[in-house]
Order: sequence, then structure tokens, then C-alpha cells
Amino acid sequence: MSDPTTASAGGAAPAHPWCRMVSIGDSFTEGIGDPDPAAPGGHRGWADRVAEELHRLSPGLSYANLAIRGRVFRQIVDEQVPAALELSPDLVTVCAGGNDMLRPGADPDAIAEELDEVVGRMGADGASVVLFDGPDIGATPVLRGIRGRVAVYNENVRVVASRHDAALVDLWGLRELADPAMWAPDRLHFSPLGHHRIAVEVLDTLGVEHGLVPERVLARPPVPWRQARREDLVWAHRYLRPWVARRIRRTSSGPQVGPKRPGFGSAAVTGGGMAPGDAAPEA
Repeated sequence: MSDPTTASAGGAAPAHPWCRMVSIGDSFTEGIGDPDPAAPGGHRGWADRVAEELHRLSPGLSYANLAIRGRVFRQIVDEQVPAALELSPDLVTVCAGGNDMLRPGADPDAIAEELDEVVGRMGADGASVVLFDGPDIGATPVLRGIRGRVAVYNENVRVVASRHDAALVDLWGLRELADPAMWAPDRLHFSPLGHHRIAVEVLDTLGVEHGLVPERVLARPPVPWRQARREDLVWAHRYLRPWVARRIRRTSSGPQVGPKRPGFGSAAVTGGGMAPGDAAPEA
């Protein structure tokens, strides 16, 4: 992995060495849960936030985001990896396999073997590669049943990162993500606050001196039992039932959705300027 430069005898060096950033993956990387009408596709997300900060530190960064909600590992490999390689990135973020882990019979070992090959291809020309392990979803009602499977996958991802000298963003160890405020109302995606915190973690992992600051999560009073159950029922009707129906039909949430930033010239590397804890109307 490339090391960010710091200073030179003749003057200030660039804050980081990257000029062409490409992100691939699913809804996590697309930015679902972080709605912003000013962002391409109506969602901002951690990857946009990272690119914005890298661009602020070294103006001229080009950025493409090929991630599409609902995509499983095989779709990401077939559709996004070739497109990413065509762009010749020097910084590429890869987060894939999360939707596979949600499906019965998913094999985290088999997926990790393919991930190893993907990371090798991405870094073959010297690009810095960023990988992610999965967050600890033990406190998330709809996801806690696959916690063990995610843990196995995480160990495999760590091996792949070590083998290829890739940066690994440790979401499992990021305990702030256990706070409900870090999650969107659907309890499946991260909120603007969560995406902001992950962007900070990515930049820290890359060793970049940046200006993003983790937001303090305000303490909230305990929710009465009856109110909590009512909220659970509303959530189950609005979010869980459609999600389960898609799993049964083996359909995606984004079959007609294309990448929000398919190329370097598709949109300027600027965000909507929303504060980390704000939320635009749900898309």
C-alpha cells in the first residue's frame, strides 16, 4: 500500500499520494442510509465523504463510485471490477460479500478465496487497496443471527488484507457503531452519523491527516417498553417485511439502479455540505 507523503525539504508535499479513487461494492458503499438531494443518486455515504476530504486536502482528485445497492459478491466481481480496472485507479476501496452473508447457505470461505484474487488484480499495478471487515451486528435485531458467519468472513478478510498489504478498516472493532444513532431507520444501513464515523475511520486507517472529527453521540433517555414495541411493529411493517420478501424471491433492491458515479467525469468531488448528524428526507 502506498504511504501518504508528509513533507519535503523544498516545501509542503501533497497531503496524500492519490489522484484517482474508485469505490466498488453494494449499498454500504453507495451510501444508502445517508440521503442527500445534492449528491449524485440522492445518497452521499462514507465513500463520498472520504473523497471529498481527500480532494480538499489535494485538489484535483478524481473519484468514481460504482457500488449498487443489493449487489452480491459475484455481481460486483462481474460488473464492477472490470469497470474499475478500466479507470486505472491508484486508490480503490472494495467492500463485497455483505449481502451474501445474509443469504442461507452462504460460504464465507469460498467468497474470501475469490476476494483474494480480486484484491490481487486491483493492486497489480500498484494501486492502494482498502478492504473492510463487517461490523459487529450482535445488537441488531434482524442481523444478529448471522453474527458468527460474519466473524468467520472477517477473519478471512484480514488474511487477504495481510497477504496483499492492503489497508483494512476494522468496523468490527469500531464499538461506536453499536449505538442505534449510527443506524438508519431501516436498521440495516448506517445513518449519516454512521457514515461520517466510518469516513473518519477510513482516513485514519490510510494514515491521512484530515479535518473530519467524529461526532459525539448524545445520550438519549430510555424508551418505555410499550413505545419500543410500537416502534418495532412499525419497523417490521415498513422495512422488515419487504426485506424478507426480497430474500424469499431472491431479488435485489436495485435491479434497475446504475452506479451513481460511473466515471471520473460523472460528477464533481463535492458533497451537499450536510452536517454529519443531519438527515435529508428519505429517498
